[in-house]
Amino acid sequence: MKKIGIILATQEEFEEVIKIMKNIEEKRIGNVSFIEGKIEYKNCVIVESGVGKVNAARVTQMMIDYFKIEFIINLGAAGALNPTLQIGDIVIGENLVQHDFDITAFGHSKGYITGVGEKVYSDENLINIIKKSIKNIDEKIYKVKIGTIASGDIFCTSVQMKDKIYAKFDAQCVEMEGAAIAQVSFLNNIPFIVVRSISDTPNGNNADTYDQFVEFASKRCAKILKEFIKELG
Repeated sequence: MKKIGIILATQEEFEEVIKIMKNIEEKRIGNVSFIEGKIEYKNCVIVESGVGKVNAARVTQMMIDYFKIEFIINLGAAGALNPTLQIGDIVIGENLVQHDFDITAFGHSKGYITGVGEKVYSDENLINIIKKSIKNIDEKIYKVKIGTIASGDIFCTSVQMKDKIYAKFDAQCVEMEGAAIAQVSFLNNIPFIVVRSISDTPNGNNADTYDQFVEFASKRCAKILKEFIKELG
C-alpha cells in the first residue's frame, strides 16, 4: 500500500507533525529514523531530514527507495522575501529553485541545473488540494501566496541577499531544503509539493525572530497538513 511521504527539516517541525499521527512505528534505515503511521486514516511516513539541501536530498531518495510513496510533501518554516508577507503567512510552492546553484559561467541562468532546468514544478493537483485545505481553516487571518520558493545552503540574514533573490527569482520566501526535495522527487517521477509558513524576514537579526516563531510556524504547517489529508478523502 502506498504512503504519503512527509519531510520536515527540524525537530520543531517534526514534533508538531508526529502529534497528529497515530499507530506509530519506527523503521530505522542506517542512522535515519523513519516514522510510519496514520494521519486521518491515510498511511504516512515522516522523517526529520536535518537542515540543508544534501540532508534533504538524502532522506528523499531513501524514502523513495525503501517505501512505496504516492507523493511527497515538505512543510516547515521559511524567511519572507515578498515584503507583504508577515509571520504565520503561508507560501505554496508552485515551483522551487536553488538560488545558490550557479553555472552561469557556461551560459546558463542562475539556478539552472543540467537535466532539470531552473525551476522544478509542484504537482498541480496537490496545489489545488492545499489551496482548498487552507480555505477550510482560516485564510482570512493569514495571507496565502502561491509562487516560487527559493532554497539554498544559507540561513539568509542579509537584506542585500534577500533583495537579490527576490529580484532574480521573484521568490516569495527562502529556506534550505525544498528545492532539493523537489529535484529528487522530479528525477524519480514522484509528485511533490512544498508548503512553508513564515517564521522571519531576513533583516540582519532574524535568527532571533526565527527562534521565537519556528514553533508557531510549525504548528500552522501541521494544521494545514491535517486538513490537507482530510481533503484527500
